[in-house]
Amino acid sequence: MNQRTDGYRLLPVPPEPGRYRALRALCGLSPITQGQSERAIEGTWAWRTVVDAAGETVAMGRVVGDGDWYFLVADMATLPEHQGKGLGRAVLVSLLEEIRDRAEEGAYVTLTADPPGRRLYESLGFRDVAPGGTGMSLRL
Repeated sequence: MNQRTDGYRLLPVPPEPGRYRALRALCGLSPITQGQSERAIEGTWAWRTVVDAAGETVAMGRVVGDGDWYFLVADMATLPEHQGKGLGRAVLVSLLEEIRDRAEEGAYVTLTADPPGRRLYESLGFRDVAPGGTGMSLRL
């Protein structure tokens, strides 16, 4: 998908906070508060959203990080009725292109993959860190 294909547009902007929360919920991601959504939008290094012909945000992804060496891909989500059309791939490819364009060579990009997204991430070069590393998390 380029910037405009099949009625969809890929945009380098965040969704509005309410839509961000709704997309997360509709795609099975953990719920967040209004305040968390506002701070996430403000603190993100790069955003991509996909809007349909009606202007509704139907897919998204973002990158957080220090802007030069470490980057975390987060909130990759596509509404179920829009899956299978290459929207998630378009979002991720565009985010990775921005990292390549703006960061020094050797940037470290990480993500936590849900099982349905694993094939997409691996197709773009992401590899499991095990057994040399262990993915971990802590929810406070």
